[in-house]
Amino acid sequence: MTSYSNGLVESVAVARQFEDSKLESLLNETYRSTRYRDAFLVDLEEGEAWVFLYGVIIFWGVDLALKSRLIADLENVAEDKFTQSEVERFNFTVGEVAQMREETLTLFENTPIERLAASHALAQSAKLGHFENRARDVIVQNEFIPRQLATSGRTSLSRKKLAKLRGTLFSVNSDILLNFNLLDTPEFFWSYPEQEAMYHTVAKYLDISPRITVLNKKLEAIHELLAMLAEEQNHKHSSLLEWIIILLIALELALFFVH
Repeated sequence: MTSYSNGLVESVAVARQFEDSKLESLLNETYRSTRYRDAFLVDLEEGEAWVFLYGVIIFWGVDLALKSRLIADLENVAEDKFTQSEVERFNFTVGEVAQMREETLTLFENTPIERLAASHALAQSAKLGHFENRARDVIVQNEFIPRQLATSGRTSLSRKKLAKLRGTLFSVNSDILLNFNLLDTPEFFWSYPEQEAMYHTVAKYLDISPRITVLNKKLEAIHELLAMLAEEQNHKHSSLLEWIIILLIALELALFFVH
């Protein structure tokens, strides 16, 4: 029976992903760990942690010192560490009905497999939160562009800055889309279908499905912004060519009259 330091379950998104083989070696050499597909159970002195390959850790009843130590170790095998971790925190308890309400997750069996089922939804919510923040930030940072185009018909950005901005927007858009499958129902439940109800209970409470819909809308907005920038960049290029042609004609006329 696992003993807990507290009654908190916490999700922490620390990186884009952990390097698979290095992660497994680290956990096997330093901790008591068991692998379940793309997640590792780490038994701690008090409480436990579930480490997901896509850069998220779920802590069950773990104190600050143990959390900090594990996070520091995992950062050594992380790829693209986040400058600021995404953290979500809830209470958990054991009861007669598995449910999640009023910021409290109630377990029925309180087994590692049941906690893993809940952890899958918690981890997806943390990862989704990171995607949401990236999409929101890039939209907010560039909302001046549609306003400039609407008021003056052009943007003050140079062609070089437009090209860099298109690259940034494309990078954010493609990174989210390439990792979107992480938000699907995990393959873990093919082996443990009886635990899928717990996963859906937590996922529903965390509004994962409607949040994905909103995220898709934000990605559409980024895509439209990319299209605007492409058109503006083409316009600037065309204008430059027109001026070059005008200057060449003027130069040719000047040379003609000189001779």
